Amino acid sequence: MTDTPPDIDSPSPESPQERAARAAEAMRAAEAAGARAAEAARARRAAGPQGPGPQGPGPQEPGPQGSGQQGPGQQGPGQRGPERQGPARPQAAASAAPPADAREGRAALDELFASLGVPAGLAARTAARLGPGAAARLREDPWRLLSVPGVQPAQADHFARALLGPDARPDDPRRGGALVLHLLTEAARRGHTVTPLADVVSALERARVADTRAAVEAALDGGEVVTLTEEPEFDEESFDEDAEPPEPEETLGPARWALAEEAAAEGLQRLTLTAAPLLDDTAVKELRAGLPEDRSLALTAALRTGVSVLRAAPDALAEVAAGIAAAAASRGLRAAVAAPTERAAADLAAALPGGGAAPAVASLHRLLEPQDGAAAAPGAVVYGRGEQRPFELDLVVVTDAAALDVELCAVLVEACPDGAHLVLCAEPGSPPPAGPGRPLDDLEASETVPVVVLDAAPPADPVAALTEAVRGGELAAVDAPGREVVIVPAGDPAEAVHRAVQLVTDSIPRALGIPVEDVQVVAAAAGGEAGTAALNAALKARLNPGPGAFGGMDPGDRVVVAAPLAQAAVGETGVVTGGGPHGLDVEFPGGAVTVAPADAARLRHGWAVPVAQARGTRRPAVVAVLVPDGLSRPLVATAFGLARRHLSVVQAAGPALARAVKEAGARERRTRLARLVMR
Repeated sequence: MTDTPPDIDSPSPESPQERAARAAEAMRAAEAAGARAAEAARARRAAGPQGPGPQGPGPQEPGPQGSGQQGPGQQGPGQRGPERQGPARPQAAASAAPPADAREGRAALDELFASLGVPAGLAARTAARLGPGAAARLREDPWRLLSVPGVQPAQADHFARALLGPDARPDDPRRGGALVLHLLTEAARRGHTVTPLADVVSALERARVADTRAAVEAALDGGEVVTLTEEPEFDEESFDEDAEPPEPEETLGPARWALAEEAAAEGLQRLTLTAAPLLDDTAVKELRAGLPEDRSLALTAALRTGVSVLRAAPDALAEVAAGIAAAAASRGLRAAVAAPTERAAADLAAALPGGGAAPAVASLHRLLEPQDGAAAAPGAVVYGRGEQRPFELDLVVVTDAAALDVELCAVLVEACPDGAHLVLCAEPGSPPPAGPGRPLDDLEASETVPVVVLDAAPPADPVAALTEAVRGGELAAVDAPGREVVIVPAGDPAEAVHRAVQLVTDSIPRALGIPVEDVQVVAAAAGGEAGTAALNAALKARLNPGPGAFGGMDPGDRVVVAAPLAQAAVGETGVVTGGGPHGLDVEFPGGAVTVAPADAARLRHGWAVPVAQARGTRRPAVVAVLVPDGLSRPLVATAFGLARRHLSVVQAAGPALARAVKEAGARERRTRLARLVMR
């Protein structure tokens, strides 16, 4: 890396509406059944002690990290309510239904919060998480406020005391159950799909919960938490036939993610078992003719096995993924390439060779056919493709499969019909997904599918050279005669924000001729003095000042989808064109849409975007703002690899950057998919 001054110059027969109505009716029935089950469980405990038993999912809510696709634990278009057997495979149930006035809406929530002195800004998040009956749900159980993102136990306790007065007791089972769900949700935000029961009990004891057993039972009764039994892994080297076998470990997990992980594993097994070669040996040999050995292996794995994994650097990955799909289409196979966003899909489509049959190219979100207006749980997206209406495809190639959390992975594999082939592509050492789980890494660890790693080619440019060095654990100096890579030192976060604004609004457009709309700022996280929120505030003040007339947005603002919308995938960027009582008008790469007022909170200003949302969609110029917090080798390599022509690194991390690149890999996650796939 070379220091440079801040200035660069120096057909289903059933319609989607009918399926949505059926899904809504199924969820209402499940809620009623869940209420009866919870009441019966309380009655059983009143008659005598019982241990926690397996329960299933309740109505789904927006998950960790803003994820919100409706997963396989729900009934809905293209979704399946898993019917599981055995102690580790919970049966479906639902949380208790709210009282009859559950449809009282946002006005009732605003009135409740105003009467108790709750900040008005919390209402939107609460309504998004708890749905139109939020006020009724909170009156029934004030500790449900703890399920709202950002709310901490002390705040939920304060709210309960304000609402219930002396009846808000520390030993209230509702409080204990809410704390259990909160602990598991916080673990899910860190990527875990399950947590050992012993760890949960210890955390409850630190929170001064007197009866931890009752707290766990209350959480299980609510239906949003499940208990699972994990068999210990067999270690042949340390096996002692005279020793007592290790006891199975009991774990807890949010039902949404635990069931999605099981559904993803079952779907991957199904695709592997039902696959047959898509072409005969002669056709495969003809397609392989003239290809290097590594690319020949990748093509063969894609055409002969149900599920395969392909790893390669960004440029080679896009080329080979498109080439595999194009080769399949040239032989009459129905093939599609699924990119993270419509912008990335457009870039892939432009790179496809002309002439002959071409594969379909779209964002994975669009390929799954999101149902706008369908009956979904709060914060969720319902997809039209699934087990009941799978893709009409023989081959599906996913270009950034490392970004799939367990829920989206389950949705994808359930949408693949028996016999279809699925190719999961990713860069080497990609960071894990923003949501819980790590399906691609777990699938590789299971050793149940072929994994092809393309040979590393010499870097084509300075940006690629730096990215490759970081991927190998080294922060190397690169020769960039055309100012392809520029390092901009910053002494503190405030200076980092100032330098980033200077680069975007002046230096890069003036020196390199890259317009502002082609420059993307990325950072490790949204929060912090140099996080994307602070960067966007500074960039808006410079690029498009305004009062934020439409929920903080003005026409001309760049926005990014931070949680799934029916109209656009997470990470898709667009420009606000207007707004009003009808919603927010946004021009996305796929076309103009109107985002309903209730969904507008899923948008954020998008001049600066967290790396987790920017991944998979490359830009002509990238400004990476790096501070000490949140750095890891996979994150830095991904941030640098997003740049096509130019990369500016605002270096406010000091020696922490080199240390992170050398030492800091992705944090470990507690997941089950590898073991589930091997069953």
